Amino acid sequence: MAAPVRMHYLISSGKSFLTRNTFGISSAIYGHQLKAGTATLSAAKEILDSGLDDIKKAGTWKSERVITSKQGSAISVQGQNKTLLNFCANNYLGLSGHPAVIEAAKKALDTHGAGLSSVRFICGTQDIHRELEEKLSKFHGREDTILYASCFDANAGLFEVLLSDQDAVLSDELNHASIIDGVRLCKAKRHRYLHKNLEDLEKQLQETAGLRQRLIATDGVFSMDGNVAPLKEICDLADKYKALVFIDECHATGFFGKTGRGTEEYFGIEGRVDIINSTLGKALGGAAGGYTTGPKSLINMLRQRSRPYLFSNTLPPPVVASASKALDLIMQDDSLTGRVLSNTQRFRAQMVEAGFNMAGDPDHAICPVMLGDARLASEFADRMLSRGIYVIGFSFPVVPKGKARIRVQISGAHTTDEIDRAVIAFKQIGKELNVIE
Repeated sequence: MAAPVRMHYLISSGKSFLTRNTFGISSAIYGHQLKAGTATLSAAKEILDSGLDDIKKAGTWKSERVITSKQGSAISVQGQNKTLLNFCANNYLGLSGHPAVIEAAKKALDTHGAGLSSVRFICGTQDIHRELEEKLSKFHGREDTILYASCFDANAGLFEVLLSDQDAVLSDELNHASIIDGVRLCKAKRHRYLHKNLEDLEKQLQETAGLRQRLIATDGVFSMDGNVAPLKEICDLADKYKALVFIDECHATGFFGKTGRGTEEYFGIEGRVDIINSTLGKALGGAAGGYTTGPKSLINMLRQRSRPYLFSNTLPPPVVASASKALDLIMQDDSLTGRVLSNTQRFRAQMVEAGFNMAGDPDHAICPVMLGDARLASEFADRMLSRGIYVIGFSFPVVPKGKARIRVQISGAHTTDEIDRAVIAFKQIGKELNVIE
């Protein structure tokens, strides 16, 4: 093909030139398009700015505090001249900053590099990836496991592969956003049942009886409320109506149940759930990564068809190694999970006695302090910061309107003294803001 010719056209005035570029687009046309694009962008910016102003006026603006230390029960925050006690991290076992976990990541950096620059099936699978998948399978008592960059990706990659337009998914109305988004990607008929409502779930199972497959999808523990799915009864209904059960265990794996095996273990029904998705980014080292564990046939199909797995870079070796070491620590010593439970019960008992409205399961480390008003929750959290306690106010759209709260998260790394200091601060500010008497 001949090279494009650069041409010049004389404007009738004789004073200006239009220059046709090498692709045949005149600068005049390009200038017109640029102006149109600028006008469009300006209009979009006005819409965005208006929306941002509305968020600020509603008191639901979410500021990001900058942490200048490693994650832990005590942290340093930019602009604060003192160490703060951290009560809003998913670091349930305190392993994010554990010396053995950090050392494992450092060693993997030397032996396996910073990253693979590839997806798994091309040249992105190392021995440590398969070792971690095998370890997770053993931990959960399942046939096989597949790793993802996050549990959000695991949820995004599951439903489309497993379900077709001949199937149905029955999802709890308060399931995590990643489950909702994953379900949207599949062609199955979508049904939402009322939160933890077994009667409504059974009705929907009856209504979908003629379909090829039905999958019941639920969080094991619901992250905003800290309440636990009625998993035994859900499995009983699944058996009765020949349905599959899927649970997201992000807020259970590693610390919930006697040995950290999650919601199944908490209810004593190990092995009854068909598919489990969970994360490495909370109790298991706190870095990143997620996974699906279940029947080998399903895992094999996910390796062949799951889009987030096929088209995303594999987990970096230091992340794999740190999660693997965290899992070793949990499997070797279940006293870590015992400390989470005892700390949780200590905090909850004192807060209830003080008069706070506490939501959630009494045995779970998510302890929502219900306040209702978004501005109140934000101000409460700011005042807690001034007393050396790091917590965050949660409001719409993270939680429903009128359900604003401070979601306290207890860690096994907290000492009893730290738990008591947090309660004292809550009492002081609660009285200042007329939340408690």
